[in-house]
Amino acid sequence: MSVVRVLIVDDQELLRRGLRMLLETEEGIEIVGEAEHGMRALAMIPDVAPDVVLADARMPVLDGLALVERCARSHPGLPVLVLTTFDDAILVRSMLDAGAAGFLLKDVSTDALGEAIRQVMRGGLVIDPRVARAAVQPPAPEPALPQLSTAERAVAELVALGLPNVEIAERLVLAHGTVKNTVSVLLRKLEARDRTTLALRLARELDPGQPAG
Repeated sequence: MSVVRVLIVDDQELLRRGLRMLLETEEGIEIVGEAEHGMRALAMIPDVAPDVVLADARMPVLDGLALVERCARSHPGLPVLVLTTFDDAILVRSMLDAGAAGFLLKDVSTDALGEAIRQVMRGGLVIDPRVARAAVQPPAPEPALPQLSTAERAVAELVALGLPNVEIAERLVLAHGTVKNTVSVLLRKLEARDRTTLALRLARELDPGQPAG
C-alpha cells in the first residue's frame, strides 16, 4: 500500500495534534507537517511535498477558501480536503467551486476520514452526506416580490390585469378605501413610482390566473 502524505492546517494547536494522533493510527497515512493557517501551509508545501492538504475552513490570515483557491493556482493537482464544524450551504458551494476535493464535518469518524483522504488522493470527490444536498443543489432563488399577505396578493393580481380600484373593490367585496390603501402599500413595497409601473411589474411577476392564497 502506498503512503499518503498529509499536511494538516488548522488554527487550533489542540485540534492539529488530535488529528495527527488519530490519523497516525491509520495504515498508509503519514503526517508530514502542521500549519496554523493557509499562508503558512502554502509556504510549507514545497518543502514537505504533501499528497493531500487537510484544512479547516475558518482560519486567520488565510482561511480555507483562500487556501483552496491559491492551491488550485499554485499547486494544481494537489487535493485540499476541507474539515470543519460548519455546514453552511454557501460555504460548501464556494469551497467546491474553488476546487476543494471534499468537505467533511469535524465529527467524522477516524476511519471515514482516513478513507476520504485516500479517495481524494485518487482523484475522488468526497462530501459529507449531511451537507451533500447543499453542495449539489443551487441556492433557492429569491422571491421575485416581497412577501405579500393574502389580501395584498388578491388586490395585486387584479391590479396586474389593469382593473381600476372601483372594479377591484366590487370583485373582492371590499370598501373602495381599503383597495386604495392596499394599492398604496403595494406601491411602497415594490418601490413603484406610479400605478402603471406597478401594474407592469405585477403582470410580469405574478400569474393572475392563479387564485390568491
